[in-house]
Amino acid sequence: QVQLVESGGGLVQAGGSLRLSCAASGRTFSSYAMGWFRQAPGKEREFVARISRSSGSTAYADAVKGRFTISRDNAKNTVYLQMNSLKPEDTAVYYCAADRNPTSVAVTRAYVYDYWGQGTQVTVSS
Repeated sequence: QVQLVESGGGLVQAGGSLRLSCAASGRTFSSYAMGWFRQAPGKEREFVARISRSSGSTAYADAVKGRFTISRDNAKNTVYLQMNSLKPEDTAVYYCAADRNPTSVAVTRAYVYDYWGQGTQVTVSS
């Protein structure tokens, strides 16, 4: 089992940047593919990005492609989400999640992920 704790959220003006971090407990962090999701008020949780166990592959939602970058440091048990050129529509609670199955197909679906953090609020003002 792994516990996930997000940090780095906050209030930023449109066009600004934030870097989210997700620290994982346990010694098996490198065995999980990791993802970021977000949920805005009144909306369903949506996929943002995913990174494979060894950082060899990444995937992004079209809405964030070219603006967000997911990365991980297995030595620090941490996954990051660098968010640039932020827009008001990026406002949401951001969650990190861990997937035990490195060969998951439906990687944009929340049900694929086994463990979740508590979320961190990101607010982008116009």
